[in-house]
Amino acid sequence: MPIENILMPQLGESVTEGTIEKWLVKPGDFVNKYDPIAEVVTDKVNAEIPSSFTGKVHELIAKEGETLPIGKIVCTLQVGEDSNVNQMNPTTKVENVNVTQQITPILATEKVKELKTTDLGNKARYSPAVLKIANEHNINLETVSGTGLGGRITRKDLLKIIESGNVNEVSQTITQTTEVQNSVGQLPTSNGPSKYENVSTQGDIEIPVTSIRRAIANNMVRSKHEIPHAWMMMEVDVTNLVSYRDGIKNEFKEREGFNLTYFAFFIKAVAIALKEYPMMNSVWAGDKIIQKKAINISIAVATEDSLFVPVIKNADDLSIKGIAKEIHELSKTVKTGKLRSEHIEGGTFTVNNTGSFGSVQSMGIINYPQAAILQVESIVKRPVILNGGFASRDMVNLCLSIDHRILDGLVCGKFLKRVKNILENTDINNLSVY
Repeated sequence: MPIENILMPQLGESVTEGTIEKWLVKPGDFVNKYDPIAEVVTDKVNAEIPSSFTGKVHELIAKEGETLPIGKIVCTLQVGEDSNVNQMNPTTKVENVNVTQQITPILATEKVKELKTTDLGNKARYSPAVLKIANEHNINLETVSGTGLGGRITRKDLLKIIESGNVNEVSQTITQTTEVQNSVGQLPTSNGPSKYENVSTQGDIEIPVTSIRRAIANNMVRSKHEIPHAWMMMEVDVTNLVSYRDGIKNEFKEREGFNLTYFAFFIKAVAIALKEYPMMNSVWAGDKIIQKKAINISIAVATEDSLFVPVIKNADDLSIKGIAKEIHELSKTVKTGKLRSEHIEGGTFTVNNTGSFGSVQSMGIINYPQAAILQVESIVKRPVILNGGFASRDMVNLCLSIDHRILDGLVCGKFLKRVKNILENTDINNLSVY
C-alpha cells in the first residue's frame, strides 16, 4: 500500500516555518481527507494542519515542539483500500458542520470557552477544532467521553454526538461558578535543565508563555538578529489636520456608522508617499531585493495578551473614508476572534499607532521581512515659533525604523519629508475624506 507524505503547509506569504504544538492523531489512527491532524503555530497565526489524504497514520516524523520549514515532511499516511479498517460509515452525514480544504486559523484572541477543572489531565487540552464545535453547539465538554489518546476529546467525538441528535443531553448552560478562559495553547516545555530555572524567587508570579507569545518572541528575535536596524524621527505640525478632522468627525460617525480616526489620515499619507518612493515598499530576499507592486499596509492591533498585524490591502487605492472603514473592520475582526490567515497575508509596510497609548517617541522592531515600520506617536500641544512669535500647535513625532540592508538615510529622509508635507497640508481643500 502506498505511503504518502504530509507537508508543513504555507501559512502566510511571509511565513517560512511552523512549530508543531500538538499532534491530534497517533500512528494507526484512521483519518479522512481534510481532517485536522496537528496544531501548528507561527509568529502570525495558529492553525490546524489538515490531512491531504484518507488513510491510516503511518509515522509522526515531527515531534511536538519541533519547528520545521514550509514544505518539510511532518508525517506519513498509509493510503489504499486496506487502510479503511477504522473508517466511519461513509453514509454518515453531519449537518451544520462545514468541512473545508482551507487551513482554519484559530487565533489566540478567539473567545472560546474552555471549562477549567481541577484535574482533567489530557482532556483539558482541547484542540481549537473541538472548542470551536463545542461553542457552536453549546456542548459541555466535561460531559463528553473522549476516544482519543489519554481520553482526549476529538473532533470526531463531537461530530458523532451532533449526528446522533443527542446534543441536548450533553449540553448545559455555563453557570456563574464555571470559570471561562481563552484557549491559546502552550508549547511543550523541555524536561531538561533550563537557564531560567533559578530566576523566580518566593512571592514572584509565574505567567506561562502562550504559543502565540512565544511565536511573537521568536519573530522579534529573528528580526533583530537578521535585520540591521537604523532609525529616523521627524516632527510634524498637524494643526490643520486636527482642525479638519475634529470639524467633521461627528457628522462622519452619524453618516457612516464608524469613527474617523487620525490614524486613517496617517495611513493615507504613508500610502501616497510609498507610491512615490517604492524602495520603501520592499523586502530582503537574500541575493535580491524585491520591490513590491501592491501597497499593503500592516497595522498593529492589540488584545489583552497578544498583538496581531492585519493588513489593509491596496491602501493607495482607498480614500481616507475607505481606510477608516478598514481599520474599524479589521480591529473588530481581531477583537472578536475572527481573524483569518487572509487578513494577515501580503503586508509590505507597517504603520503602528503607538500614540494611542500616549507614547511620544519609540523605536519599532521591523515586521520581518518588510523593510521598514513607522511609529505614529501621540498628537500633543506644543509651543512653537511661528511668524516670529510663539504659538500653540498640534505636533506629532513620526519614528521610522528601517532595514539598512535595503534603505539608507537619503531615501528615508525624502520619504518622511513627503509624509510630513502631506500631513501638514491636510485640510478640506487639499485631501478630501471621501
